[in-house]
Amino acid sequence: MSIESLPKVCLTIAGLDPSGGAGIVADVKTFSAFGCYGAAVVTSITFQNTTGVFGAVHQDGATVRGQLEPVFADLEVAAIKTGMLPTAEVIQEVAASLDRSGVENIVVDPVVRSTSGFDLIDDVALAALVDLLFPLALLVTPNIPEAERISGIKINDPESIIKAADIIRSKGARNVLIKGGHLENEKLSTDHLFIDGELTKFDAVRIKTTATHGTGCTLASAIAANLALGHDLKSSVRISKDFVTEAIRAAPEIGKGHSPINHLVRLQESDS
Repeated sequence: MSIESLPKVCLTIAGLDPSGGAGIVADVKTFSAFGCYGAAVVTSITFQNTTGVFGAVHQDGATVRGQLEPVFADLEVAAIKTGMLPTAEVIQEVAASLDRSGVENIVVDPVVRSTSGFDLIDDVALAALVDLLFPLALLVTPNIPEAERISGIKINDPESIIKAADIIRSKGARNVLIKGGHLENEKLSTDHLFIDGELTKFDAVRIKTTATHGTGCTLASAIAANLALGHDLKSSVRISKDFVTEAIRAAPEIGKGHSPINHLVRLQESDS
C-alpha cells in the first residue's frame, strides 16, 4: 500500500459521552464516515445520556499527557479536533503537546455547556483555553452561547455575530466559525465563517427536531476530517455543514431526550 493510499489520521481530544451521541465517540464515528482513521484522547468521563449530563470525572494533566505522547510518537496525525477540555491543567498539557506536534489542521470546539444545560468548563479553564489554544487553532467553532461567553456580548442578530467574531479574533483566533443554530429563525440555520476577517455565510434549511445531541462535536470533527483530506477551510466547512444537516434529517430518534444525529448517513447514502 502506498503512502498516498493510507487513511488520514484524525485525533480527537475530548470527553467521553457513554451514550455515544457526542464527544469522542461521535468524533471517531465522524472521522470514519469520511474515510479517516480516528484516534482519541479522553479528557473527562461524563455521566450522560440523551436526557442530560449528570456528572463527570475529569482526567488530570498527567493522564492526558500520558495518552497524547504515545499517539504523536507513533502516528502521523493529519488533523486534530479538541472538544471538552474541563480544567486549566488539562488545557495547558494539550496546548503544549499540540504546539510540539507541528500539526497545522487544528479545530478547537470551545465546549462550555452541554445541550441539556450542564456547565462543562469554568471561567479559569475558559481563559486558559482562549489564551493557550486559540493561537494554535486553524479554526475555532463556537455556537452562539459559547461566542457570547467568550466575547462578553449578547448575540441576537447578524451584526452582533460580526462584532463577537471580531472580539474572538482579537483574542488570538485566526479564523472563527460562529454556528447560528441557537438564533431564532423559522426558515434557515446560518453559520458565519470568518477567514482572516472575511465573512462567508453557510445557510441550511432549519429542521424542526429535538435530534440535536452532538451536532457541535460532529461539525467540528467533520471539518477536521475534511482538512485532513486536503480540502481548504471554506470547502471543509461547507462539506461538513451539509453532512450535519443530512445527519440531523436522518436522525435515528434514539433515547428519551435529544436524539443523537445519524453519523452513518454518508455511508448509508453510498450503499443506496
